[in-house]
Amino acid sequence: MKNQLKYVLLFLSLLAFVALWQSVYIVSQVQQAIVLQFGEPIRVVKDAGLKFKVPFIQNVVYYDKRLLNLDPPAQEIVLGDKKRLDVDSFTRYQIVDPLKFYQTVRTEFQAQSKLEEIVNSSVRNVLGRITLQELLSEKRSQIMANISAAVKNDASQIGVRVAEVRIRRADLPIEVLQAINDRMKAERERDAKEARAQGQQAAQQIRATADKESTIIVAEAEKQAQIIKGEGDKQATSIWNTAAGVDAEFYAFYRSLEAYRNAVAKDKNSLVLSPDAEFFKYFKTKIK
Repeated sequence: MKNQLKYVLLFLSLLAFVALWQSVYIVSQVQQAIVLQFGEPIRVVKDAGLKFKVPFIQNVVYYDKRLLNLDPPAQEIVLGDKKRLDVDSFTRYQIVDPLKFYQTVRTEFQAQSKLEEIVNSSVRNVLGRITLQELLSEKRSQIMANISAAVKNDASQIGVRVAEVRIRRADLPIEVLQAINDRMKAERERDAKEARAQGQQAAQQIRATADKESTIIVAEAEKQAQIIKGEGDKQATSIWNTAAGVDAEFYAFYRSLEAYRNAVAKDKNSLVLSPDAEFFKYFKTKIK
């Protein structure tokens, strides 16, 4: 009997401990909670501390009340001027109405999916009405403000406050960039060909001008040389004539010596002449 009573008391103690454990919950400084009863929210708890609930009937759902980050993948957007851009954005948000949040999206994972749809839709709607030039101008701040306003308005429907929406990067698609690079490369190659053709034409003109000037200079030099040579020959003839007039015999002797030297040069052929020839006149004189 005592053993049965002992087991009953042990069971009741265990049951009381479980009931006490199930009736207590803790909300941390970075959390907010909703108390549910049979799946229906009955109380929102935003204060941190030790809280109580009805065991086995009520349960608690916790949500983070800090600023959270949403970093969706980049999406391709067609601007108002039909230009395509790969836009990469990020969003910072906070759950401010846990009850509405629970009633609309239930979990933070589903909330991020919904918020991603809201952000992407707002970005497409706003950027779809502007041109690339406007996006790159001083209007960019107003464009971002319009995107933030649209996102905040839609996000409030699920109990979320959007702190900021930023476009981190907006680039042309890879295929568009490749096409632009190819076109720029073709333009540079065309410019290079034109520059080379112009250079070759200029080089030919310079060479032609140089050849012309060279021919003129050489012809002028030859002309001056012929003039100088003619004057020199004239002066030499005058000197020889003067010398011949002074001593005709010496002049005849000198001219004979030049004739002898030319006749016996190494590159000349042998001459066969009679000893009585006039050519050896001064040889005969010297022998006597």
